[in-house]
Formats: sequence, structure tokens, C-alpha cells
Amino acid sequence: MVTNRRVTGPSHFQDVRLIEFDITGSGINFAAGDVVLILPQNAASHVQQFCQALGLDPNQCFTLRPREPDVSCPERLPQPCSVRHLVSQYLDIASVPRRSFFELLACLSPHELERDKLLELSSAAGQEELSEYCSRPRRTALEVLCDFPHTAAAIPPDYLLDLIPQIRPRAFSIASSLLAHPSRLQILVAVVQYQTRLKEPRRGLCSSWLASLDPEQGPVQVPLWARSGGLTFPQTPDTPVIMVGPGTGVAPFRAAVQERVAQGRTENFLFFGCRQRDQDFYWEAEWKELEERGCLRLVTAFSRDQERKVYVQHRLRELGPLVWELLDHRGASFYLAGNAKYMPADVSEALTSIFQEEGGLSAPEAAAYLASLQRTLRFQTETWA
Repeated sequence: MVTNRRVTGPSHFQDVRLIEFDITGSGINFAAGDVVLILPQNAASHVQQFCQALGLDPNQCFTLRPREPDVSCPERLPQPCSVRHLVSQYLDIASVPRRSFFELLACLSPHELERDKLLELSSAAGQEELSEYCSRPRRTALEVLCDFPHTAAAIPPDYLLDLIPQIRPRAFSIASSLLAHPSRLQILVAVVQYQTRLKEPRRGLCSSWLASLDPEQGPVQVPLWARSGGLTFPQTPDTPVIMVGPGTGVAPFRAAVQERVAQGRTENFLFFGCRQRDQDFYWEAEWKELEERGCLRLVTAFSRDQERKVYVQHRLRELGPLVWELLDHRGASFYLAGNAKYMPADVSEALTSIFQEEGGLSAPEAAAYLASLQRTLRFQTETWA
């Protein structure tokens, strides 16, 4: 990691980071639309808390040996391995546990009251109570273990890999092109933090870990690798591209615009939306410079900068004649990235409305037109919850 910079204003509700990695000599290669997978670590305070709850010495080393011939040791764990490495880099102690976690804890518990409660939570009849206790408030495995201290202290280390799942890598859209930034890989990360009825705020494991790293304090290594993403951009030089990327959904389109401009492709139309121009308008100066060079047409929607909320779907409708001409007469490809909650449906509705108003299609014909764009990969989406 070489850069970790907050790009939202100080009064903005969300901490969003532009993070840059130096990938010199790594052999990592990627194109616009690809994603990077990052393997996070648990917070040092959580590792300490976990070891205390289970009576483990974080500095103790162990060697894993399979008990059955067809079982192999996890590839990600070194041999021998320290308890600290296991807990910080392998066990997902910040995940919300499932019913099987409570079943195994009940089997291991020597404490009658705790065991009875664990049996109740893991029973078929106790599923509503389990949901209320664990799933809805997003209570973590570590917090559950702290709620059942006698049970936690009695867990044999042999059972840790059965009890707690491994940390999974998280995927992020790559926000830069190697043609514009050789040997560099950039991502745009919204730091996940929200409140449930629990006192402690819920935090995203990967985004919080990344945000905590400071390359200015010394070298920071992050385990990552690239893979093909869900978006593929046209190879024909004269095909226009319409991109709709509100919020951090704009990340893959920055990579695409950088790549296409470096290849001399200037038919780039970007619809970007955020809350306020002065708080979360990512890469404003970069977009303006590209506009001045004639490489980009930028359309913005700042939802909170006026009394009536304005979103990207409203801007699409306002420019319906242009959108229809690009799609129907010039064979443009259409891309959409961002939050999966409402926006994709709202944008699809705006498009079908444009097809009816500008193309004179009936409602069924407009739906069929949209479906044909999806089928021929001229309408692609990358959304997340």
C-alpha cells in the first residue's frame, strides 16, 4: 500500500478512501472491469480479546496434522503456525455465527446454565430467539464467546477450525488502468460502519482494516490478487459507452475511462450521482480535465444540493433523446454499477420509459428491447448489497 487517503469531506457521513497499491514485480495484470480480491485481518484488539476469552497464548506455536487420510491442512496456514497468526489472519471471529456454531458450543460446554441456553438457541424451536440474539443485531462470534465465558474457556484448540469459519477475501472494483497508472492498482473503499441495538457499532472487517493501515508510518503489505470482473467493455474503437455509476459505483468506470482514453476512444458518457458536490464528488478535477480535452461527457446528479432530490435516473430521462440515439442508432453499450437496493430497478425503469417516449415502443416492446440489450451484453451491471 502506498496511499490511503480519505476522499469525502470532513462533514460527510461516510468515510470513503482512495487506496493505491504498488504492484511492481507482482505479475498482477488487469483490465477495465476487473476486480481485486483482498484478504483482510482481524483487529489486534479483537485478537487479544479472543485469546483471553479462550485462555490462549498468542505467541504459542502449533503444527496441524489431519486426523483422517482424505483431509488436507489449510493451504493458507504456515507450518508451524502461531496462535496469533491463526486468530488474526485465518479465523473469522468478526463473522455472525450460524446455528451450527451454537450446536458445537453446546457439545463443548461444561457449564450447565450456558449449555442449556446454547441448546435452546440451536434447537428448532429456538430459531426466532437465535435470530433476535444474533442475526438481527449482527452479533459476532467473538461477542457470543464473551457472553458464554465458561464455555469459551473450555474450548479445546483442536476444535477452533471446526467452530469458526475462515476469513474470506473481499472483492473491490479496480478503479484505475495500467495504461494510465503503470505498476499501480487503485480502489475506492467505503468504510462500512453502522449501528444496531448493540452498544458497539458494527464494522466491515475488510474496509475497517484497510482504513486503519497507514503507509506513511512504514511499509504496509496487503494480500491481494486480481480476477476478471462482471463488466467487459467493447473492443471496437468507435462504439460509444454509457456508464451510470452513482457513489462508489463509479470506481470501475474510472478504470474504463482511463483505459479507453489511453486507447484514443473518446465516445465516453458518464452519469455520476452523489449527495453533495462539495462532499462526495469523487475525481471531480479528473473528470473536468477529460471533458475539456473532449474525451468525456459528464452528467451529474447531486441528490441533496437542492430541495428536490435528483438522482441519476432523472438525468437519464432528461437526456432521453441522446440515450436513445446512442443505443439505437449508434450501437452504444450501457453499464451500471453501484448499490443493488433501488438504483438498478430505477435505472431500468428510466430506460424503458426512454424507449417508449423516444423510440415509440409499447411497454412490452420496451421491455423486450431492454432484455435484448442484456442478452447481447450491451447492458451490463455490477451491483452489491
